[in-house]
Order: sequence, then structure tokens, then C-alpha cells
Amino acid sequence: MSTLTTPRPAAPPITPPRRDLPLPPPLHKKRSTARLALRGSLTTAATLLWKSAAILLFLALWEFGPRYLASESTRVFLPPLHEVLIAGTDLIATGALQSHIAASLTRSAAGFSIAVVLGISLGLVIAWYGPLHSFLNPLLELFRNTAALALLPVFTLLLGIGEESKITIVAFAAFFPVLLNTIAGVRTVDPLLVRAARSLGLRSPALFRKVILPSAVPTIFTGIRMAGTSAILVLIAAEMVGAKAGLGYLITNAQNSFLIPQMYAGILTVSLLGLLVNVLLVTAERHFSRWRTSINT
Repeated sequence: MSTLTTPRPAAPPITPPRRDLPLPPPLHKKRSTARLALRGSLTTAATLLWKSAAILLFLALWEFGPRYLASESTRVFLPPLHEVLIAGTDLIATGALQSHIAASLTRSAAGFSIAVVLGISLGLVIAWYGPLHSFLNPLLELFRNTAALALLPVFTLLLGIGEESKITIVAFAAFFPVLLNTIAGVRTVDPLLVRAARSLGLRSPALFRKVILPSAVPTIFTGIRMAGTSAILVLIAAEMVGAKAGLGYLITNAQNSFLIPQMYAGILTVSLLGLLVNVLLVTAERHFSRWRTSINT
């Protein structure tokens, strides 16, 4: 009697591992990467906290100082921060704050734009021609040391109490920082760069466009940032005299009406507005000075 044997199934072929597929990273490398990411996040958070610590302490002092350290009479004229924020929220809800901000920004932007265009244009011309600079420099120094607010009565008498006088005094206050920094930026360009450009055959228009102006951009933007600050501050002071809208009018009207929290809300709005303008100008400066960043890196 014969015995039937069942044939065994053939073993599947062994496929060698593909060498083109990346191997999963070891577990210890994953942990080290996670630790580095966590450490970087903690470092960034600590840096931000340290940079904002002074502001946070100031706001805490503003909130708790009048409540626990000041007398009742002082608290009337220095309300806690939460009362100021409530007053600001009420102004926003009624739309009054937005209208005052729009009025101030319109005047400030108009005067600031006039100052930047005239200041950069005249500054480039005066700095490029040496005899013209030596002729106008004493007059420029005289007007630079004349306070803009000292000329407010003159502008008011000549132009009235309307928009023209306010825009003009803003343009005057912002003009000289832009003008003088443009002149300084052009005249302090490295002479070696100018000589190298001339040795390469660049004529005056190309030299001015490709060497002088890019090298003067940081100094020009320093003047523009100073002009932005001056434009806001001078405008607020001008709006306190003979204006019916604007942040300066809001502050003065709140003081006269004994609405002290609204007065501080207007002051806080001016501070935030100035900070925002400075941030925007710094961003614009970095955009136009990208070539300096690429060279330094």
C-alpha cells in the first residue's frame, strides 16, 4: 500500500529591502529634535516676556497704584487702567474715537507726505552740489532750531484756523528731519565706493542712482522716522487750538468737560498710534535696505 505525501508549499521569495526608501530616524534622534524645539520655544517665550516686562509692570502700576497707593482726590485725576479702557471702549462703541483718529491721520498723513517728498528731493539736490550746501546751510540750521509750535500763531494768522494751518505746521515740523538726514546721508557716503564706481566707468547719473542713493537710504529713513514722530506730536498740539475733531481736540475737550478717563483714553490712543507708525516705518526701512542685510549675512 503506497503512502501519498502532500507537497509542501514553496516558501515566498525573500525581497531584499529597497535602498531608495529612507529609513525611519532612530528614537533618540526624535527625542533630541523634540527637546531642541521645546528649548527654542521656551527661549523665544522668555525673550518676549523679558522685552515686555517693563510695559507689563507699568500697566500693573497704573492699575493698582491709584487703587491702593493714591488718595481719593488723586484717584479722580489718575484713574486706574480699567476705567480708562472702559472709557475707550465706550468711545469706540459710539464711533467717536474712530472719527477723531481719522481726522488726525488725514492731517498727519498730508503734512508728512509733503515733508517727505520735499525733504528728500531738496536734500538730494543740496547735498549733491557743494556750493549750494555751503550757501544754504546757515539758513537751514536757523530754521532747524526754531520750534514748530512757536510758529503756530504765525501759521494761524496767515492761514486761519482751518485745515491749511494744521497741515502746514505738520509739514514744517517733519520737513527738516528728512531734509537734514538726507543731506547727511548723501555727504557721508564712503569715498572709496565713489572712487571705485568712477573707476568702473559710472557717470554721475548712474553713480548717484546705484551708489549714492542706496548708501544713503538708512540715514534717510532715520530722518523719516523722526519726522513721523514729530508729525504726530505737533499735530496733537495744533489740534488743541481751534479744532473741532482730532485726538488733540478729544483730549482737550475731555479735560474741559472733566471726563478724565476719556482724556487718558485719548492719550493712550496717541501713544499706540505713534508706536504703529514707527513699526510701519521700520518695516519700510528693512524693505528698502534688503541689500545691506544680504551683504552683512
